[in-house]
Amino acid sequence: MRGVDTNVLVPFLVRDDREQARKARQFLAECSAEDPGLVNHIVLCELVWVLGSFYSYPREAIARALQGVVEAIQISVPDRDDVQLAIRQFRSGADFADALIGILNLRLGCRDTVTFDRRAARRTGFTAL
Repeated sequence: MRGVDTNVLVPFLVRDDREQARKARQFLAECSAEDPGLVNHIVLCELVWVLGSFYSYPREAIARALQGVVEAIQISVPDRDDVQLAIRQFRSGADFADALIGILNLRLGCRDTVTFDRRAARRTGFTAL
């Protein structure tokens, strides 16, 4: 297994740099279910930020990109079910990183996640501090 950085996924998805996109496609084509590329939670959060902030992708396009990454058989994503739930919450208006933080903390045994973020505090699993 090899880790995959955000800066490999972005050109693969966006194709704004031909050479990087070609190399990313080639690398991902060489990955398999037996020897996957690992995309961790931080990479997913960075991907959401880059696609939304830098490329101005709409929320649904970002959600589809995330879904494609999570469902790809040649990619391993830790806590896949939790990530899927965070994607659903993102689609319904949540910040992806906040949703994932709250979900993972609940699964890890926290009764809640305290925050100063008023928007996040309205979501299940969060409490305003």
